[in-house]
Amino acid sequence: MAFTMHSHSGQFCPGHAKDQLEDIIKHAIGLGYKTMALTEHMPRTALEDLYPEELDDPETSLSALIPRHEAYLKEAQRLQALYAPQISLLIGFEGEWLRPGYESLINELAAHPAIDYFIGSLHHVNGVPIDYDKEYYARAVASAQPLTNGTYTNGAATSAAQTERGSENGDMEAREERTYERYYDQQYEMLVALRPRVVGHFDLVRLMSSNPDRDVRYWPGVWERIERNLTFVASYGGWLECNSSALRKGLAEPYPCRVIAEKWLSLNGKFTLSDDSHGIAQVGTNYGRALDFLASLDVNTLWTLRRELRNPDSTTAKAAKADLIEVAVRVDEIRPIISRWP
Repeated sequence: MAFTMHSHSGQFCPGHAKDQLEDIIKHAIGLGYKTMALTEHMPRTALEDLYPEELDDPETSLSALIPRHEAYLKEAQRLQALYAPQISLLIGFEGEWLRPGYESLINELAAHPAIDYFIGSLHHVNGVPIDYDKEYYARAVASAQPLTNGTYTNGAATSAAQTERGSENGDMEAREERTYERYYDQQYEMLVALRPRVVGHFDLVRLMSSNPDRDVRYWPGVWERIERNLTFVASYGGWLECNSSALRKGLAEPYPCRVIAEKWLSLNGKFTLSDDSHGIAQVGTNYGRALDFLASLDVNTLWTLRRELRNPDSTTAKAAKADLIEVAVRVDEIRPIISRWP
C-alpha cells in the first residue's frame, strides 16, 4: 500500500509547486497509491510573511491567499468524493508557524469539518525562510545571533547590512549552532501550542546549512532541544514523517536524519511516510531510498490514517468531522508497488 501524508499542487501553491491537483491525484492512482493526503500551504495574513515569489505584487498576493484556501477546500472535497472508489484522500494543510500569533488562525483552519489533520511545520527562523535559497538562509542565520541584551532582530526586517554583520559575529559553526538552537526553540513553541498529529520535516534547518550531514549531538544545546522536542511529540502521540524530499534536494538522508530518527525510535515514536511532492514529477520520488533508510533503522511498520464517517448517510454528515483510524502499513507491503514504478 503506497501512500503519502504530505503533498502540494501548483493549482493551490502557485509559484511554489506545479500541476493541477486532480492531475496529481490521477497520477498517484496510476502509481498504485491507496492513500494520499492533500496538504496545501495555509494562508498567511501579513505582508512580511509572503514568500519571495509573492513579492512582485504583495498586496494582490496577500489578498488571494484566503480565497485560494477556500477554493482548495471546495475542490479537495469534490475530488475526495469523485475518486473515493480508487483512493482515500485525506484533506489537510501545512501549517506556517512564523510566530505565536498564528496559533489562532491555525486552530480556526483546523476546525473546518473537511480538515482531517494538519502538518506542524517550521520553514523560518525569526520569520526568515530557511529553505528558499542561500541568501535567505544567510539572513536567517544573521537574525538568530542574539543582540547584546539577549533579544533577537525582527527577522522579517533583517537587512543586507545586518546579514553582513551577522557573518562577522563568530565563525560559521558557532553562528549555525545558534541558528539551530533558535529553530528548535521556535519549533517547540509550535509543538506546545498546536500538538500537530504529524510533524513536518523535523530537521529542515539543515537543508541550506554549511554541513547538512554534521552530527548535531556534538552541539549540546542543539541536541538538548532536539531531545526535548521529540520527547514532547512522543508524549502526546504525534508522528514524525520520514520525508523523502530531502533526498531529491541533495541531502544524504531523509528528514529526519539518522541520529534524530534513532532517538525518536528509542522513545517508541511512530513514523509516517511523505514524498512532500510539489507536482506530478515528485510523487513518490526517492521512496526506495527512504525505505532503505528506514530498514537500516529496523523500522518495519509505518503509519497512516483512514477516514470513517460516523453517519455517512446523514444529512449532517458534511458538517461533522470524520473519525480518523490509525492504520499500520508494513514496509514490505510498499516495496513491491514502488518496484514497478518507472
